[in-house]
Amino acid sequence: MSAARITTFAFAGIDPVPVEVQVQISSGLPAFLMVGLADKAVTESRERVRAALTALGLSLPPKRILVNLAPADLVKEGSHYDLPIALAVLAAMEVVPVEELGGFAAMGELALDGSIQPVAGVLAAALGASQRELGLICPEAQGPEAAWAGRVTVLAPADLMQLLNHLRGTQALEPPAPPVLGGAPEAVACLSEVIGQETAKRALEVAAAGSHNMLMQGPPGSGKSMLAARLSGLLPPLTAAQALEVSLVYSVAGLLRDGRLLQRPPFRAPHHSASQPALVGGGPRARPGEISLAHHGVLFLDEWPEFARPALEALRQPMESGEARIARASAHVTWPARFQCIAAMNPCRCGYLGDPSRECNKAPRCGEDYLSRLSGPLLDRMDISIEVQPIAHAELSRAPRGETSAVVAARVAGARAAAAGRGAVPAEATLTDAARTLAETAAEKLRLSTRGFLRAIRVARSIADLAGSDSIERVHVAEALSFRLRR
Repeated sequence: MSAARITTFAFAGIDPVPVEVQVQISSGLPAFLMVGLADKAVTESRERVRAALTALGLSLPPKRILVNLAPADLVKEGSHYDLPIALAVLAAMEVVPVEELGGFAAMGELALDGSIQPVAGVLAAALGASQRELGLICPEAQGPEAAWAGRVTVLAPADLMQLLNHLRGTQALEPPAPPVLGGAPEAVACLSEVIGQETAKRALEVAAAGSHNMLMQGPPGSGKSMLAARLSGLLPPLTAAQALEVSLVYSVAGLLRDGRLLQRPPFRAPHHSASQPALVGGGPRARPGEISLAHHGVLFLDEWPEFARPALEALRQPMESGEARIARASAHVTWPARFQCIAAMNPCRCGYLGDPSRECNKAPRCGEDYLSRLSGPLLDRMDISIEVQPIAHAELSRAPRGETSAVVAARVAGARAAAAGRGAVPAEATLTDAARTLAETAAEKLRLSTRGFLRAIRVARSIADLAGSDSIERVHVAEALSFRLRR
């Protein structure tokens, strides 16, 4: 009887959970058994492993082969278990030295010809391996991704034969290097392409400065989507910590391309037919939703009231906590979800409420019914609310272009630097007496909730930062309240 073991990883959100692949070959009727709460993709690895070994000119011994995935009470999902199972089987067959596998974790899907295919979660697995002082064996295409983990030995073979030759000492695999950061900047739409709409552009700048949620209302074709698409060009690049955290989400989701960390804040714009699991996360495998893929970036919800009501209501908690907590009978998973929500909507179902020549015969009731699809608590979480009206054709053809995204982005970067320099000082502490009196009086008259009052103060703080003011003045509060008055 012979046995072997190697480490791989399951994932609880972006956190790697070590899984030990144990293989025992013993006497008995020929069988290839797998235990340890493996899903269908994992159990199918038996045939992929068998075919890959056949491609190498090897065959499984006519004995009882038992594969145990420990801990046995943790659900194992995905095809990345192929490679560690194959390596443990080969070690049990004494094709590769058992001691060579003790210092490595492994992830990879096997093709029938023995090549090793990319899988999700390599970056997270590399960090997990580094924490446990292990090396990582992963697909060749994802070697640069694993190399971001730093102090970890990475083997990235193209196929099983290359890996066996390396472990036997007949071939040396070159350690992969992480891709070089920088290069040509990503193409982003410029704010100068938006003609007119000065109030909307100002609101967009304030939203960018403080990562504020914003709602745009206006008839079809007034430029709401155009404005939202230009927010990315106003945001500063991700910090190193943010880039790693966002890239971990994309890695586990299988969306990290060419091993490159994300450097720009992500911009996600799901269709309004998106389900609640697609938007917030979940499903049978508790996958990340759009709000997690928009972590440290922007989630743009066009045609906001057309989203399913349960999906929209599920946004409320993550908008406050910055996390999406997915509870399932088999798992409880937390995904990071600190996103900036930008929403756009028509004033009513037909879209032309307020235009006597085009509105439907149900006006103004149609507008009230349309807005009622959005709950009060959800609307209360939108820091800025503006109306976007169409621009006259004469103005479109004659008006000069406004400031470029680069100019506005410089002001946004300065405002964010000022906010970072204050540290944990609350915005309320920087109000002048006149500003405080205006804010409190307006809150009473407008019946703002506690959340609405505090959010208005934070918007005023962002306006003050854009103006280079250390304190929040009365004029800053007045502008912030004007954004809430437009709801």
